[in-house]
Amino acid sequence: MHKNNKHSKGYDFDLLVKSSPKLEEFVFTNSFGNVTIDFANPKAVKLLNTALLKVHYGIDYWEFSDANLCPPIPGRVEYIHLLNALLKRSEVKENITVLDIGAGATCIYPLLGQAEYGWNFIATEIDSQAMRSAEKIVAKNKLSKSIKLRYQDNEQNILTGILKSKERVSAAMCNPPFYKDQAEADENTLLKQKGLGKQTDTVARNFSGTAKELWYPGGEKAFVHNYLYQSSLLKTNCFWYTCLVSKTQHVLSMETSLKKLGATDFKILQISLGNKISRVVAWTFLTEEEQAEWIS
Repeated sequence: MHKNNKHSKGYDFDLLVKSSPKLEEFVFTNSFGNVTIDFANPKAVKLLNTALLKVHYGIDYWEFSDANLCPPIPGRVEYIHLLNALLKRSEVKENITVLDIGAGATCIYPLLGQAEYGWNFIATEIDSQAMRSAEKIVAKNKLSKSIKLRYQDNEQNILTGILKSKERVSAAMCNPPFYKDQAEADENTLLKQKGLGKQTDTVARNFSGTAKELWYPGGEKAFVHNYLYQSSLLKTNCFWYTCLVSKTQHVLSMETSLKKLGATDFKILQISLGNKISRVVAWTFLTEEEQAEWIS
């Protein structure tokens, strides 16, 4: 984990339960003597992450449908810290505005980015119900001046139609749908349940998730390459485009495509959470002169 990640040493369940008493019924001591929760239980997972947001990030209201994806806070904030380090290395330090592609019903990245670094956000969403949920969360936490939501009315578009022609953002971030259809998502969920010690043929996603959150025609690769192409149409609107990529084999094809599209730099930022390793891919189309002008 990044040195700034508040969760690198685990969870203080006494503190979490004190702030969110409903969590207590799901907390137990396992056979190894560790205090924990059942991470296969969606209700327990949602209560834990709600408590983490309240205790560590000052988010008092975070309510959304149980059908929607419940993002794991330690992993989501890790992306925020990696992005901050990338911006600092590029000397993009002031007046930072980040474009969050697919804010979801929870609006999690803008909440964390605002809490940790005071960033402003433009957050997009294609699902009108999720959009309303995100807007309510932002309003209830009095963050409407810092977080602006924009509806994407064309599901084939990722960036097109969102940014105005001369509008600039410091970075764009995205956690894309990983699967091509429900069958692939269900297969992965059953494998995860097995890893959590739940031997069952019934699909029960511990982090939940709707169709628009979990799958996309053609899967992650199709989404990512659509994103790459659309970013190439807005070369000078964003300093760093970034994307969480779950499958290593997609990274090489991304690099190849970006070279053809005219990217001037390409980076792979590793996320390591326990035994799980994933990566954020970052790219820019700005020349050295354009980068210098950006930060001057």
